Amino acid sequence: MTNTTSTPENPSGSVDLAVQRPLCFVLMPFGQKPSVGGGMIDFDAVYKELIAPAIDQAGLEPLRADEEMTGGVIHKPMFERLILCEFAVADLTTANANVFYELGVRHAVRPWSTILLFAEGGTQLPFDVAPLRAIPYRLSADGKPAEPTAVMPAVTRRLLEARNADTDSPIFQLVEGFPDIQRLKTDVFRERVAYSNRMKERLAAARRQGADAVRAIETELKDITSQESAVAIDLFLSYRAVKDWQAMIDLVARMPPPLAATVMVQEQLALALNRAGRGEDAERVLTELLQKRGPSSETYGLLGRVYKDRWEAAAKAGNRPLARGLLERAIDAYLRGFETDWRDAYPGVNAVTLMDLKDPPDPRREQLLPVVSYAVERRIASGKPDYWDHATRLELAVLANDEDRAGQALGDALALAREEWERETTARNLRLIREARQNRQDRSDWIGEIEAALAVPTSE
Repeated sequence: MTNTTSTPENPSGSVDLAVQRPLCFVLMPFGQKPSVGGGMIDFDAVYKELIAPAIDQAGLEPLRADEEMTGGVIHKPMFERLILCEFAVADLTTANANVFYELGVRHAVRPWSTILLFAEGGTQLPFDVAPLRAIPYRLSADGKPAEPTAVMPAVTRRLLEARNADTDSPIFQLVEGFPDIQRLKTDVFRERVAYSNRMKERLAAARRQGADAVRAIETELKDITSQESAVAIDLFLSYRAVKDWQAMIDLVARMPPPLAATVMVQEQLALALNRAGRGEDAERVLTELLQKRGPSSETYGLLGRVYKDRWEAAAKAGNRPLARGLLERAIDAYLRGFETDWRDAYPGVNAVTLMDLKDPPDPRREQLLPVVSYAVERRIASGKPDYWDHATRLELAVLANDEDRAGQALGDALALAREEWERETTARNLRLIREARQNRQDRSDWIGEIEAALAVPTSE
């Protein structure tokens, strides 16, 4: 029974409705945090100007973790709020590790009533939030929410809809019968894992046989939407390995929408579109990814390749003004990718190479070259280098006219080469360098020998 006893603070004896409102726990960073774009995000302003008012309009009481707890330690009060609060709002901006851990706990214990949002361009999220219906909002130059009143109704509406108990936790959505997992469900899971492993081995063998063998397996699989995601992705990348770009494009259209919308699939779709001669479509896919997910070295690297291909086509056609503009766009895209993540040398070496191809060469390459070299050397020193790391070292050695170092890097790269298109990409870059050196009357015959070595298929 509700206590309505008169007190000095409440002489009428009326109920304080704010106390009785359902609690909505807010999972988010606090203070100011850097974004991937280099600016700062004022999370306190996001909470006060956007999240808290939207929760209030939904008739709920906002409760933010950092208002009562400090130090970032996950302890008993935090778990109690995650488990017991009827509603929750999680801001995924900056991909804060604590927030994602808390979100995982929440999704594991609450089938519904968890709302997600994120700042557009404010982070590179580690997974695709589109299937989870996350609400985007924009930031102003000072890191505060831009036009919060335009986004608040969406948050409020989603909180009101959550009262209908529609499941929003991906765990409860995808794992039938969770959390009551019976032995039969475990046995089915084991069978699916074994099937996925067998299919992975078959696709590896098919890649060695060629495109027809890979297509034969897809025909056998029939409905790709009924397959495990790992099988669909392995098939997708198998088509990439055999350079069947159209098959990659067609497969995305048949994937389940949540899988097709993931960043990795969209990036590889753009690669396939570009290789299939559909550069404008590839550019559209990549620019949309950048708008939705923020800066990414991989996405910018692929966008740079789109512009580089157009530049080369324009140069061959003799359209020098267009070629000049496309070359600048390619350099800019690669440079943005490298600046997004200095550890990823791939966009950096492409930026340096294209700067070297300009006539006259771009002086910025002298400053960038040692930074890219350091990045790739750190990758190799980590103990887990791949083909691209040694291919980057090879390209840097060629740019520096270091024949001995280039020869060593060539051997290391060939030893780790997996797919023919990888070697073709490196050989193409070296050809562009060789042709530019020839135009400057510089010695370049030795570069042609490296190109020839890259053209020889590696043994499987």
